[in-house]
Amino acid sequence: MKIFGFPDPVDETSARVVAGGVAAMSAATIALDQPLLLVPLTYGFAARVAAGPTLSPLGQLATKVVTPRIDGEHKYVPGPPKRLAQGIGLALSATASLFCFGLKNKKVAYRLLTVLAGAAFLESAFGICLACRIFPFLVRAGIVPESACEECADLWGTSRLSRRRAEGAE
Repeated sequence: MKIFGFPDPVDETSARVVAGGVAAMSAATIALDQPLLLVPLTYGFAARVAAGPTLSPLGQLATKVVTPRIDGEHKYVPGPPKRLAQGIGLALSATASLFCFGLKNKKVAYRLLTVLAGAAFLESAFGICLACRIFPFLVRAGIVPESACEECADLWGTSRLSRRRAEGAE
């Protein structure tokens, strides 16, 4: 069994369940003024960046418990943009932890968590993944190699993979 690595494709339902958990944990940290919740939140992002849901308690809950109980067709989406989303979440939660615990500035930490909670809420409630929207532009700018996700690099749906999917759908 492979522990490290990120799934590709990713079950969109599981991603949205994880995002809901992140939004809830971020909001609870702020509303209840419980900065120690930053520890499992930041760990979860680090675990998901390194190993997808494998080492993440929230990832395991989403993929093994919640998602299998949700009826309906599950959509699969490219993994690399979702990994970018986890990386951005790690950057935000780790920076919030640094401000909270290292620099003793909860105000800035909670502002960062508010941004994180907002992005996670958009993903969870509406399926709007901000990192997924940014990813193609990063590929076009040469920041991310096109080989990371050919389908993602195709902003206008003209790649061979997109054409094959469209032809198969007809």
